[in-house]
Amino acid sequence: MNAYQAAQHYSSVKNQAGVLDASPHRLIQMLFEGALERIAQAKGAMLQNQIARKGELIGKAINIVGGLQGSLNDKEGGQLAANLEELYDYIIRRLIKANISNDPEILDECGRLLGELKSGWDAIAPEVS
Repeated sequence: MNAYQAAQHYSSVKNQAGVLDASPHRLIQMLFEGALERIAQAKGAMLQNQIARKGELIGKAINIVGGLQGSLNDKEGGQLAANLEELYDYIIRRLIKANISNDPEILDECGRLLGELKSGWDAIAPEVS
């Protein structure tokens, strides 16, 4: 195993341990962080004309945003959940458009929207049981 593979393995184990120990609030934060990271990486790949890598990373970002969307509680969330559902749907459609049109500005838009949502989520103190 070379140094890069060892670092990747360590990172994977560290992430898995973090997920197992995380509160539900922290898990949502981790999803936001993961989506933002994949979007930034996709933009880098896009600018370097790494088409396959760009598509892979945008696909991962779409899956993460879909996970955020799936975590919404329609029954208890009311209008807020409905609004977030629509916003996540919009972000997913824009990510698809960014991939098809190779447009880094759309990735920036998606990153800004998710960054604003993450800031709001970070400001919410998790409930202590």
